[in-house]
Amino acid sequence: MSWNPTHGPDGDTSLDSIETVIIPRARDLGGFEVRRALPSVDRQMVGPFIFFDQMGPAEFITAQGIDVRPHPHIGLGTVTYLYKGEFEHRDSLGTHQMIHPGEVNWMLAGRGVTHSERTSEDTRKAPHSILGIQTWVALPENREDLPPAFEHHKRDALPLLEDNGSSARLILGTAWGERAPVTMQSEIFYADVTLAPGGTLPLPDDHEDRGIYVLSGEIQIAGESFAAGRMMVFRPGDRISVRAGSQGARIMALGGETLNGPRYMWWNFVSSSPDKIEEAKSAWKTADWANGPFNLPPGDAEEFIPITDDMDRMKIKR
Repeated sequence: MSWNPTHGPDGDTSLDSIETVIIPRARDLGGFEVRRALPSVDRQMVGPFIFFDQMGPAEFITAQGIDVRPHPHIGLGTVTYLYKGEFEHRDSLGTHQMIHPGEVNWMLAGRGVTHSERTSEDTRKAPHSILGIQTWVALPENREDLPPAFEHHKRDALPLLEDNGSSARLILGTAWGERAPVTMQSEIFYADVTLAPGGTLPLPDDHEDRGIYVLSGEIQIAGESFAAGRMMVFRPGDRISVRAGSQGARIMALGGETLNGPRYMWWNFVSSSPDKIEEAKSAWKTADWANGPFNLPPGDAEEFIPITDDMDRMKIKR
């Protein structure tokens, strides 16, 4: 499939079009560091994206790996996208799915789901690495209580647009006249973009909120350079075009329709209602897997992440 978005309007973008520049915060998840861009002090969401973590790059020796024990979600969808490595996903729907680079795992939590993500036993047999992005998409208020669901789409199922050595793989939603196959609950776009040295990219102008995250290389906006590990959020309505530096760049482009208001967050729970978060907290603490709204994933039900006293003193953030 060919494309020509890299033939975008050069010079139309001004620095005034940048509404926010976010420098991700480093978080230690127990021997494994992530860089968290969303939520930030300056910005809770970009479109419906409410959480954005860069995982790695990290190297593991034989027998080591990542073990994210079973934990719950409500009111959101989770997106896992890898550049290197793999994860083994299990959830309370009975899903058991490996994910590899260029594929997408989409888990709709809705009214409640539990899942785990681990490095597989096969991968632990040798040294290995991991690099990827995990995001949460907040759901519209009238869809927060949908039944949970899961979708996995292979690399070849995601639209790939190419031009003059640059490419964009559309992971979610619609952009540049293409649509990804993942079922969405709001207007959204999310794309893995590789820009050749000096290559330019216009962001889609039919989405209200738009941002980019620089994974590697460097991009230029109105003559100013932005290095890897930066997220730029742009002013709605402006025509936005970015240019890669002399070494090229790998970026994630994201955005979409803004929701009807801010969302409350506590741990892994997102909702338009703090009462729903309190209900979810109580249900997880009770751990009544037979009668409550949560259950543990088949094949990974020997342990789970509990709510501790320190966590329980956390405030619900809006």
